[in-house]
Amino acid sequence: MTFGQWIGLLVLGVCLYILWQIRQVLLLVFLATVLATALNWLQLRLQRWGLRRGRAIALSIGLSFLLVAVFFLIIIPPFLQEAQQLGVLIPKGLGRLEQWLAGMGHVLPMVGGDDAPLLDRLITQAEPFLERIFNNFFALFSNTLAVLLNTLLVLVLTVMLVLNPQPYRRGFVRLFPAFYRHRIDTILTQSEQALLAWLAGTGVNMLVIGVVSGLVLALLGVRLVLANAFLAGLLEAIPNIGPALSVIPPMIITFIDEPWRAVAVLVAYIVIQQLEQYLLVPVVMAKQVDLLPAVTLVSQIVFAVFFGFLGLLLALPLVIVGQIWFDEIVLKDILDRWQTQEPPSVG
Repeated sequence: MTFGQWIGLLVLGVCLYILWQIRQVLLLVFLATVLATALNWLQLRLQRWGLRRGRAIALSIGLSFLLVAVFFLIIIPPFLQEAQQLGVLIPKGLGRLEQWLAGMGHVLPMVGGDDAPLLDRLITQAEPFLERIFNNFFALFSNTLAVLLNTLLVLVLTVMLVLNPQPYRRGFVRLFPAFYRHRIDTILTQSEQALLAWLAGTGVNMLVIGVVSGLVLALLGVRLVLANAFLAGLLEAIPNIGPALSVIPPMIITFIDEPWRAVAVLVAYIVIQQLEQYLLVPVVMAKQVDLLPAVTLVSQIVFAVFFGFLGLLLALPLVIVGQIWFDEIVLKDILDRWQTQEPPSVG
């Protein structure tokens, strides 16, 4: 390698290191971009209904701030209060589960005998692990200052992008060669449409699942309905992993009262998810980019490991945008046009 190539490799390594150090900020910027895309669509729709651009932007931004204020003033305080109770009830539920399994050992021979100590050890080992999971999850909401600062940063960036999005878009497009800028602009438009479809479908899913889960839990007499319904709706934004996690807290809580209710909660959540997959998803997700289930699951695990809860939450939109860029640039513009030189004919 030449000296210039070594310098280029060193600069690339330094840039990658800097990007890795600011990865959380980049995720917040991407979140602001997603929200700005939604608000920009809203203000364009308001302009079509007869409002001027300034009033449309002010109304869309005002609605977004109103939703954030309602979220923090109405939903967060009772959720934090119930979440603290949930953190107290989870160890009790695990203890009740251990007692229930011990009682089942006298009824079912397969549970008793030599297998009972094994079950006791598994429960003993799982209890602190589950407690750490829930404590870390609820620490995300209890760390109010960090949440407020991140929310403020996202809101400020969102407002900046909504007020005048074209300079940021043109600046990004100019990072590419002149002959390819029109193509990049087209890919950005496709990404915007895909994000809007994901936002619409995910928003409907979260609202429906949260309301239906709350009604079902209220009918079953489960405590902390608000917290569990909020969790069910929030985690619906995380396919595969989210619904599986949302059923754990109400199941554990119900063991404190009656173990059969835990089975009823599990069955109810399974029925809700099946109805969503066969009735709701085909309607609200019809315009989304098709993703392979294995790709979705693996991407969620990877983003969660490297970027934490925010990466897990944004894994799906990141994969949707990434797939569009990969399909359009790597597959269509490079691989599909890659032609090998034909050998000269002899004769």
